[in-house]
Amino acid sequence: MFNNNEIEQQVAEFLLQIKAIKLQPNNPFTWASGWKSPIYCDNRVTLSHPSIRTYIRQQLTVIIQEKFGSVGCIAGVATAGIPQGALVAQELGLPFIYVRAKAKEHGTGSLIEGDVPTTTGKRVVVIEDLISTGKSSLQAVDALRTAGYEVAGLAAIFSYGFDVATENFKQASCPFVTLSNYNALIKYAEENQYVIDKDVAILKQWRENPAAWGQVASS
Repeated sequence: MFNNNEIEQQVAEFLLQIKAIKLQPNNPFTWASGWKSPIYCDNRVTLSHPSIRTYIRQQLTVIIQEKFGSVGCIAGVATAGIPQGALVAQELGLPFIYVRAKAKEHGTGSLIEGDVPTTTGKRVVVIEDLISTGKSSLQAVDALRTAGYEVAGLAAIFSYGFDVATENFKQASCPFVTLSNYNALIKYAEENQYVIDKDVAILKQWRENPAAWGQVASS
């Protein structure tokens, strides 16, 4: 994964500053999966802040060029990866497509939206806003491969750093990189008094086994 401490810390600072990431160790959130979590991440908030939006766009562009080289197209994952991907595609001067969570139930029934031939735009990089387990991201990767695209890899703003995600991407033979991650975030939050010492311990415990932590927290 991308290992640039300065960028990791800067992105962590931005996400905390604009409350795209919220930390509530003592009042956990409930994710769609049913997991209880002391953290909630909504990177769509970055789109409302032009300077932060620009920084993320530029750094995603750099990371793509450094890690994946020349590509012919950028593909966003619906829904939160669509605006981020479109911004990156504009920065790189590349075509943009996006992958739906499921095919349309009317009209063309499309799963992939856009008009990029696999001859000219065959090699693509997928853009996500956030990686948790990687399931939805890899569904998009699979859809692109089935349609004839060569997926060079995936880039995202933030990752929780779950082992299951790393294993899922490995099994799918899809390299991925992120601008920041959970470890960098907690380090920045602790050093800059976003959380107190006893809450840092809770946040680290959750990261070790989020599913089990949720069962304990709700019992």
